[in-house]
Amino acid sequence: MVRSRFGLGARTSLDAPGPVGEPHVSDADADAGDGGDGGRAAVTGGLAGTALLAGIVLLGGCVQWLTGMGFALVAVPALVLVLGPAEGVVLANCAAGAISVVGLANGWRRVRLKAMVPLCVAAVCTVPAGTWVARRLCEPALLACMGVLVTVAVLLVMCGARVAALRGGGGAVVAGGAGGFMNSAAGVGGPPVSLYALNAGWSVREFVPNAQFYSVIVNAVSVASNGVPRLSPPLWALASAALAAGALIGRTLAEHVPEKRARLLVLLLALAGGSITLGKGVAGLA
Repeated sequence: MVRSRFGLGARTSLDAPGPVGEPHVSDADADAGDGGDGGRAAVTGGLAGTALLAGIVLLGGCVQWLTGMGFALVAVPALVLVLGPAEGVVLANCAAGAISVVGLANGWRRVRLKAMVPLCVAAVCTVPAGTWVARRLCEPALLACMGVLVTVAVLLVMCGARVAALRGGGGAVVAGGAGGFMNSAAGVGGPPVSLYALNAGWSVREFVPNAQFYSVIVNAVSVASNGVPRLSPPLWALASAALAAGALIGRTLAEHVPEKRARLLVLLLALAGGSITLGKGVAGLA
């Protein structure tokens, strides 16, 4: 068995068949490196790794529901360290898209479709480029790139950067395109849209449903481009349950935690995760 971090492993056809319900990847699947899923082997779980995966997804779901943002920023750095870059990104794409669909159910009437069209169209156009780049980098290089993207994006959001290129229709295209590329390559497509909203003067009430709409579109396209996570059925069930539990916890905490304090915590967690991922990637390249 090819073991990844913290006990989560990728089972290939060279291994003996696993227990009932644990996926097995054939030689044909393993040789499909040039296909739609990049030849990723199915991920199975040890006890410690499974618990860690559930905790990461639960935390991401909690902060997403608590603040209206942050699942990918908090979860992606940890997921790529636990599952590896390919599986970590596609699981984040699935989870972030799913929780955005739920959040959008209550806020879809506040979506600014006219403003979202250039953002989403630009994102759809750049998602394949992000997938192409990610598949051609070695794992340490990809980890380093992810760490840089997350760290820089968080710092820009924390500083409230005002960028002239992110204003008007042209700014929407730039932000959407950057978000689409980052989402498929690194799983974090939200910061460019956050900066666009900041430069457009959107309030938090305006930003959240529009960000959720964008998240649904860009994550759906990213999953179509990157493929779905190759998790065993028990891990799928556990991740889904953890996401639902995190959303319920976040909804409860939202009534008691000030929004500014919660958002600062999300950004600090994301900054720490991005820095760790960058460090691991650089160490692997050394």
